[in-house]
Amino acid sequence: MTRLWDRGEPLDARILAYTAGEDHRLDARLVPYDCRASQAHARMLAKQGYLTSADAEALCRALDVVAEEFARGAWTIALTDEDCHTAIENRLVAVCGEAGRRIHLGRSRNDQVLVAIRLWLKDALASLADDADAVAAALDAVVAAQGRIPMPGYTHLQRAMPSSVALWAGGFASELRDDAIGLRAAMRRADKNPLGSAAGYGAPVVALDRAHTTAALGFAEVHDPVTAVQVSRGKAEAHALFEAALLAQDLGKMAADLCLFATYEFAFVKLPDAFTTGSSMLPQKRNPDVFELARGRTAEAFAALNEVLGVTAKMTSGYHRDWQLIKPALFRGIEGVAATARVMAHAVPGLVFRADRLEAAMDPSLRAAEHANRMVVDEGLPFREAYRRVREQGLA
Repeated sequence: MTRLWDRGEPLDARILAYTAGEDHRLDARLVPYDCRASQAHARMLAKQGYLTSADAEALCRALDVVAEEFARGAWTIALTDEDCHTAIENRLVAVCGEAGRRIHLGRSRNDQVLVAIRLWLKDALASLADDADAVAAALDAVVAAQGRIPMPGYTHLQRAMPSSVALWAGGFASELRDDAIGLRAAMRRADKNPLGSAAGYGAPVVALDRAHTTAALGFAEVHDPVTAVQVSRGKAEAHALFEAALLAQDLGKMAADLCLFATYEFAFVKLPDAFTTGSSMLPQKRNPDVFELARGRTAEAFAALNEVLGVTAKMTSGYHRDWQLIKPALFRGIEGVAATARVMAHAVPGLVFRADRLEAAMDPSLRAAEHANRMVVDEGLPFREAYRRVREQGLA
């Protein structure tokens, strides 16, 4: 097994385990993206005359096979590989021989890692935005079917003003669509091609065509100058996690409402049986476990964002191995929010709002502000005077 940086010196097994960390497991997500980036790099090298066209196409065909075999479980990334990048290059060398040894010209593992992460992140953000829209669409269906049911609106967890299922569900649907817009906007920083920046200072002597790989990989622009690439590390990831955390917060608030509204004391909503669990001791109970976990997993998203910001804070320019520590938080944060969004999109269509309980909760005090406003509009009273009269007349 040859590591990309290996000079033939022995490596202590404990050092390997500590420095490689979780990469050999985490990088399963990056294999198809590293293969795509390697294909673009190989074809660019051929265009520039550093590889023959035949060798470049042989490498690209081999990379297709490597990706396909990985997807069906024919090979895995071992700790001794350190990461997917080493594992893939070793397989290329085994299949393509000398051509496999030539593909690393003009790149470093630094830009190789980052280009795969950015390609993954673009797809992950697009998918998460779609997940947010799917929850919003499920809420739209609730509005269409049950929106006319009145319900109390709350401030400070006290009954405040008249509302409705349409207003409750519609408010969340609107914000979830706004979250989706934010997630798609967060692609901007990830949409810059780092390939060709190499270890952070470009590739001396080698004439790379960075515009070629930018177009081939679908990036919006070249990330330039090369020194900006390492300075930017963590920013696209933090921006993505920030927007994901906002989505998690909205999903958590909605879940918190549903946990409250499903209590015996409120009984405003019946949660779908398939999304609740029984008690190991109390046979009469159904517990809102899915919704409680959706509420609780907001902390996971916030923690991931703070972890990325903490790793990158006060780091000097250039590459540092610390950057590797961003990956676990990034994957955990984005994928955790996606899991919550998907389960909520699945659960929301099963919500049944109880019209009898909601209508019974619509006591007259909810119309106190309406009475005060009516006095202002009909009688020309100052609002403070109308407020006092409503209070004195017992309308509040």
